Amino acid sequence: MSLLTYKYYDTPEGHDIFKKVFVTSKYAALSGFSASVFDILLYSHPKGILATLGRGMYFCGPLVGMASAFTVTANVAQNMRGKNDLLNYFMGGVVSGAVFGAWQRSITVAVPAGVFLGACAVVKKTAVDEGWTLMPDCPHGKENFVSAKNDWTLVKDIPEMRGWTKGVQ
Repeated sequence: MSLLTYKYYDTPEGHDIFKKVFVTSKYAALSGFSASVFDILLYSHPKGILATLGRGMYFCGPLVGMASAFTVTANVAQNMRGKNDLLNYFMGGVVSGAVFGAWQRSITVAVPAGVFLGACAVVKKTAVDEGWTLMPDCPHGKENFVSAKNDWTLVKDIPEMRGWTKGVQ
């Protein structure tokens, strides 16, 4: 299985840790890139290539570190403890919060961030174990040259409720 097509839950917890780190880091890098583009274009306006790259890495680096720390901690905890339970994910979230606090240079930020990210990880683990859908797929209509032939309205018109006439026929 290729690294680009691999999904986090393709293998059980504690296996293929490198692939799982790659998957989570990929999404963190994309999120960091998006955040850095917004920051560079709308807020900081750095001058020069090195300043721009530095500002981009200010967001990408810690987010990739948080994702990697979560993945490694959750999987190593599963391997060391021999249990696949919620505590592994909570520990991963706490370590991610610690990385976030180090990024912000504040222990006052690190503790609540660790508890919050740990709780979010527990909710995700519970959702995966029990088959919940946290973010369902949103159906999209295809918009092309024939889409005008389709009725994409949510509610159909009721002829009796129309308040207008068709005019002279």
